[in-house]
Amino acid sequence: MIEHMETIDEFLAQRSADVEEAVRKAAAAEIMPRFRRLAAHEVDQKSGPHDLVTDADRLAEQYLTEVLGSLLPGSVVVGEEAVHADPATYEAIQGDAPVWIVDPVDGTRQFVRGETGFCTLVALARRGVLLASWTYAPARDQLATATRGQGAFLNGERLYAGAPARGRDLQVATSHPDYTTDEQKSALVGLWTDGVAPRVCGSAGLEYLAIARGELDAVAFSWEAAWDHAAGILLVEEAGGAHLTRTGEPFRITGGNVLPFTAARDAATARRVAGILWDTV
Repeated sequence: MIEHMETIDEFLAQRSADVEEAVRKAAAAEIMPRFRRLAAHEVDQKSGPHDLVTDADRLAEQYLTEVLGSLLPGSVVVGEEAVHADPATYEAIQGDAPVWIVDPVDGTRQFVRGETGFCTLVALARRGVLLASWTYAPARDQLATATRGQGAFLNGERLYAGAPARGRDLQVATSHPDYTTDEQKSALVGLWTDGVAPRVCGSAGLEYLAIARGELDAVAFSWEAAWDHAAGILLVEEAGGAHLTRTGEPFRITGGNVLPFTAARDAATARRVAGILWDTV
């Protein structure tokens, strides 16, 4: 098993390109051949009509689980579909072993509809600390990467989120209020106020990328599944952004967050959005 953080740093320095290749190959082999070609029997519901899974999700996750585990001996993989099959596997995020957090197709509804707004998300963490992430939107030929302390990049170009322009409404992508608890709904509805222009979010991974690119000011999300947030949270951090829960604490991938939470282009915007979420409850 990997015993020291320095060893993981060495792994990232030497093998990040191999992780990138694995993510690209998973998409090329299992996702893109099914894009706009899905048969009815390749799409299923999990918890309901808004929670879909396809053969592309399952097979891409299987591919990544095998390859990522072999790249970093002693690591474990926590994937969305594996956790759906066995919720106990999610507990590995809180363990001592390095953990790969995988969402094989983030934005499955968009993928099923034949839209390009979906991506594959991979993050590497240990003891709750995010170390590296990969966000790959194959239909858009976009690969964003982040390594703790070394910046965020899109197709090799450095990303800087920057501060929102003054004098205009904040652009915020948010969870749909109908899919939240009453308390969370009360908080999110507060975003419909002067100075804020909220909209319902698409793929979480691509919304985080939009923040890192300075195209979106913030997100406000009401769920904490690590596979949706881990890659994007690090991407935003390394692009100069920040994230906060309603209690003013950073979002934790290990869970137990007070929801909703926000991630934003800069710390001031994160505090502003978190304040709105807190004040409206």
